[in-house]
Amino acid sequence: MLTNNIILILASLGLFQGIFLSIYLFTHKTGNKKLNVYLSLILLGLTIRIGKTILSYYMPLEAWQMNIGISGIFIVGPFLWLYGITLLKENKTLRHSFYLHLLPFILFISFVTIIPSKGDFDTFWNYGLVVLHLAIYLVISWVTLLKNGSKITLKKSKWYRSILIGVTSVWVYYLGNFLNYELHYIWGPIFYSFLIYAFTYLILNRNNFGLEKYDSSTLDRNNSEILFEKIKNLIEKENLFLQPTISLKTVSDKLSKNSREVSQSINENAQQNFREFINHYRIEKAKSLLNNLENKERKMAVVAYDSGFGTVTAFNVAFKKITGITPSAYRG
Repeated sequence: MLTNNIILILASLGLFQGIFLSIYLFTHKTGNKKLNVYLSLILLGLTIRIGKTILSYYMPLEAWQMNIGISGIFIVGPFLWLYGITLLKENKTLRHSFYLHLLPFILFISFVTIIPSKGDFDTFWNYGLVVLHLAIYLVISWVTLLKNGSKITLKKSKWYRSILIGVTSVWVYYLGNFLNYELHYIWGPIFYSFLIYAFTYLILNRNNFGLEKYDSSTLDRNNSEILFEKIKNLIEKENLFLQPTISLKTVSDKLSKNSREVSQSINENAQQNFREFINHYRIEKAKSLLNNLENKERKMAVVAYDSGFGTVTAFNVAFKKITGITPSAYRG
């Protein structure tokens, strides 16, 4: 009994978190509104499906109630695919033909009272069609990612891949349940609970994937990598990092690029902001000075200034952050 109560609590927490996250995304005003709505509907569909599993495990449900829960899967597939093509093929408008993809959901929900849901042969095949429906959209979505992933930023590609992995994992579990009727049935919602918390963390930290920060950017992954090579060549050739007042605008102007694109390129390819990127060069310069025996008696302030830092404090903080030790400890 205690174990069942713990399982119920864990599964219910995931269910309520899924509902909260769906509402949060649907009402979220920043970033790409369309993507937020699509992701909200994906999570809503999964939550409806998981909710059915939790309720049916602890109480008897009518056939129509079971079918309403199963219908959630018919929402997930189409919006998972739509989310992908909107994210990967940026600025793509929604065509009216897309609504045909929702026809299975509309038909299923319209006949919930007559669709069998009693664990018999007919139910087995109806459930199988639901599993197959999501499988088709998963395949289409993965193919869409493979074909278009290289055309967008690496972080957006990773973000969509994370979503696909999560939904695929849920599908694999229910496929196993379909092939082995009610084998560890309740563990699906528990797995979903952990998955939904992982999604919550990722969604609340979406700037780490560049989803909102560079939402309107036209700089794709290939051009981002090309620009990054130009940035590195410029900084290394002209030793720009040795200038204490070097700024993002200075580098952007020299490359005849806007600051937003330069910042995006550095962030995506070096996983650093502009200041961290420049400090990396400065610390490498400082390390070479500290390793030189001729500079053994040179004061740290001189090393800091000769490396491009404007203050000794900034030098010490950056050195410790990048190397893990202080400049004095490094010199030995």
